[in-house]
Amino acid sequence: MAEKILLKGNEAIAHAAIHCGCDGYFGYPITPQSEVMETLMAQKPWETTGMVVLQAESEIASINMLYGGAGTGKRVMTSSSSPGISLMSEGISYLAGAELPCLVVDVQRGGPGLGTIQPSQSDYFQATKGGGHGDYKIIILAPAYGQEMYDFVELGFELAFKYRMPAMILADGVIGQMMEKVEIKEQKPRWTKEEILKISPWAATGKTADRKRNIITSLDLDPISQEQHNIHLQEKYRQVEENEVRYTEYRSEDAEHLIVAFGCMARIAETAIDRAREQGIKVGLIRPITLFPFPKKPIEKLLPQLKSMMSIELNAGQMVEDLKVIANGKVPVHFFGRMGGVVASPDEIYEAIINKLK
Repeated sequence: MAEKILLKGNEAIAHAAIHCGCDGYFGYPITPQSEVMETLMAQKPWETTGMVVLQAESEIASINMLYGGAGTGKRVMTSSSSPGISLMSEGISYLAGAELPCLVVDVQRGGPGLGTIQPSQSDYFQATKGGGHGDYKIIILAPAYGQEMYDFVELGFELAFKYRMPAMILADGVIGQMMEKVEIKEQKPRWTKEEILKISPWAATGKTADRKRNIITSLDLDPISQEQHNIHLQEKYRQVEENEVRYTEYRSEDAEHLIVAFGCMARIAETAIDRAREQGIKVGLIRPITLFPFPKKPIEKLLPQLKSMMSIELNAGQMVEDLKVIANGKVPVHFFGRMGGVVASPDEIYEAIINKLK
């Protein structure tokens, strides 16, 4: 039976990994996401579900362990925070190039460099524009609640295997450390070898009498063949954009001014929007749940009624660049953000609305 327990967002990730039948977790500790691995170690799922939990010697090692596990058709994942994800970028590019499904969790902290252990949303570019090399995309889910941290683990695996590509949960340190009630669902079994062969016929599970050996690689030295592979990848990404956009709206039906925010900033912005509405300012919110694919069409649909837009972020202004492209000069696009681990308050966002949008 499902039960509700009080968990940090990071702890919810760990519980979800166990309950959705994850086969392996390979990670390396870094604040503010270390509770993911700590919780897995405390739960000892290798004794109950057979899940492998391993602290690798580095972030580079952990992402390459994912490559190996994913290549056999297993549900494997890792978690880290911003500088650690930078180290994983080459491996993520390899996974994307080899079309291997996996789940990467990024609980963001401030930078650049080692920066701070405090919350941030400054990995938006690193995640959505591809921190590694090549023309690749990954599916990106941005949770704003502890329950979403839990639910997005299973959803991330589902989408990763559906499209044969890496998926990322891009959380911020606020959601990772915040404690909320989370509904824990019933245990799902791990896949059998027969199920893996059915679900992932491309997996490298060894040669059998009636089956050719599958080779997993992202290397192709023939330029024409490599171009065709890239064309195939781009078509797949277009299918993701067409079918997997997820977002929520708040008081946007009659909005004249639109705020776009994700993660913790979307929750904080709702309070500011309510205050602005009390002053007669028609403000609404779109919260992207998927940062790739980004909810372009829902925002474009609102453009004819809008006087302005504003991006609210915990960074120097990253998502705002995508909003400017969507606006295409039809409405002004403003920005408000805090950096260095400082989390904006509802009062600050309200003042930004009054000063910039009224």
